[in-house]
Amino acid sequence: MKEIVLYTQPDCPPCEITKMFLNENGYAYTIKDIKKDAAAHKELTKQYNSFSTPTVVIGDTVIRGFELEELKSALGKE
Repeated sequence: MKEIVLYTQPDCPPCEITKMFLNENGYAYTIKDIKKDAAAHKELTKQYNSFSTPTVVIGDTVIRGFELEELKSALGKE
């Protein structure tokens, strides 16, 4: 299984929905809070060219925003 990284921030309803989806489907993932972790914020903007949360990185796939179908596809889930 590819590593899953979730870039998030406090008070982000789509981030919470993404966490619920990953938890309910048994996926292990790493959370990076861009408000508490300056390095994570820099990573998000510079490495992944994303300025929104949630941003989910699964291997080489970057999903910006809550995109359930893209998320399922990247995880090999129909």
